[in-house]
Amino acid sequence: MRNSNGLEPEPEVNLYDDTGRSLSQAWDRIRVPIIVPILRFALYVCIAMSVMRFIERVYMAIVIGCVKCLGRKRYTKYNLDAIKEDLEQNRNYPMVLVQIPMFNEKEVYKLSIGAACGLSWPSDRLIVQVLDDSTNEVLRALVELECQRWIEKGVNVKYETRNNRNGYKAGALRDGLKKPYVEDCEFVVIFDADYQPEVLFLWRTVPYLLENPELALVQARWKFVNANECLMTRLQEMPLDYHFSVEQEVGSSTCSFFGFNGTAGVWRIQAVSDAGGWKDRTTVEDMDLAVRASVKGWKFIFVGDLSVKNELPSTFKAYRFQQHRWSCGPANLFRKMFKEILLCERVGIWKKFHVIYAFSFVRKIVAHWVTFFFYCIVIPATILVPEVHLPKPIAVYLPATITLLNAASTPRSLHLLVFWILFENVMSLHRSKAAIIGLLEASRVNEWIVTEKLGNALKQKYSIPKVSKRPRSRIAERIHFLELIMGMYMLHCAFYNMIFANDHFFIYLLLQAGAFFIIGLGYIGTIVST
Repeated sequence: MRNSNGLEPEPEVNLYDDTGRSLSQAWDRIRVPIIVPILRFALYVCIAMSVMRFIERVYMAIVIGCVKCLGRKRYTKYNLDAIKEDLEQNRNYPMVLVQIPMFNEKEVYKLSIGAACGLSWPSDRLIVQVLDDSTNEVLRALVELECQRWIEKGVNVKYETRNNRNGYKAGALRDGLKKPYVEDCEFVVIFDADYQPEVLFLWRTVPYLLENPELALVQARWKFVNANECLMTRLQEMPLDYHFSVEQEVGSSTCSFFGFNGTAGVWRIQAVSDAGGWKDRTTVEDMDLAVRASVKGWKFIFVGDLSVKNELPSTFKAYRFQQHRWSCGPANLFRKMFKEILLCERVGIWKKFHVIYAFSFVRKIVAHWVTFFFYCIVIPATILVPEVHLPKPIAVYLPATITLLNAASTPRSLHLLVFWILFENVMSLHRSKAAIIGLLEASRVNEWIVTEKLGNALKQKYSIPKVSKRPRSRIAERIHFLELIMGMYMLHCAFYNMIFANDHFFIYLLLQAGAFFIIGLGYIGTIVST
């Protein structure tokens, strides 16, 4: 059709169509020569890491199965009753120091001090040392008042403060051991501020150290008092149960080595001194001390039937900071101690291999990287790049086996397995980033933020009939952009799979995208108004 001037009209230009066509053409030009080789290399690396983790998990499953079936748990070989009877007859009780490091622990300081002061042990052979680094002067006064209350009851309590927080927890513990009254102490027990040991804790741990002079550490497991508080605490319980039931037990039974958990453990002070004492060069001072003591030839024992009550972080902010510290610190320690462990002459090859490869590299670095890069980046990317073939057994059967082996330690939460997988994949984003920071010693490598404990705060909150409104600023604090970006990426891959593929992989992608969005918007854990 001609216009009034008798000329053909110019065709309309659709800017959106042209832009989309240009992007599509650019993608086609770089996909085969550039993207495919990079993605294929990343896939091979992730497959190798996945196999490494699979072999390590199967090995531990076999070992723990043998240990339980044959009754070869190391701590069961000791006759504690005979040792206790000998102590009571000879009245030769060792001097024991109990250290409780704390920092602004408003909600839990009474619980921990009370539990430590209630331990069954001769009062003249027990010192309870409260190491208070609190910056809140009012809270300091309350903690000191609580210590004074127990002193009046006849307990030997020492309240210690510092003018700075140099070294954080490691610095407080180190300074505490330098006090003159500690010179006569043979063993030191460490409890974080939210830990509540049972009355007979010392009777169930110290005898091991008395019986075996080669032992440096007796470690108890944790019992979570708020595991049922919300979905996030239930999901935290699953990997921690596996850690104590399998990882710690296997390390104790095979190599007499495992990582000190930083609390609920008894150290021989001589071993602490022999290993070089507490160091604040990483955010995992507990693991640092354990590795240094191990390469000096000291042995550890894990007592799996002794539990100490404690609290799981129930706010996502507290949990995220905790996981950053727990992931960044081990990677940084691996960088610092790799050569020292390799060249150590006081331990055998098998123990070196266990500490360097299984304990440090696979569990603390590979486990995070393969979860995030493989399951959240590479596998979804293979949908967008069909030239890269994804082996289904590697993508499905290996992670399924690893997941089932992990979940077997917490049978009461098996029905939450899907939620746990999605949650762990999201958290692997932060853990992988923290591990990279630790290896590279980048910014935040020594960031230390004390995990917030709520104690009885929630019970008090729920007992108040009128719930206060949350400030608007809290909404902005709950937004996490990295999770939202990952959610958009997974959602895009899911839609692409629905349109162009003939499988049902989009179901996983949609679920995982939903998990990223939910956590990215802050709808996870307990929300406590300020």
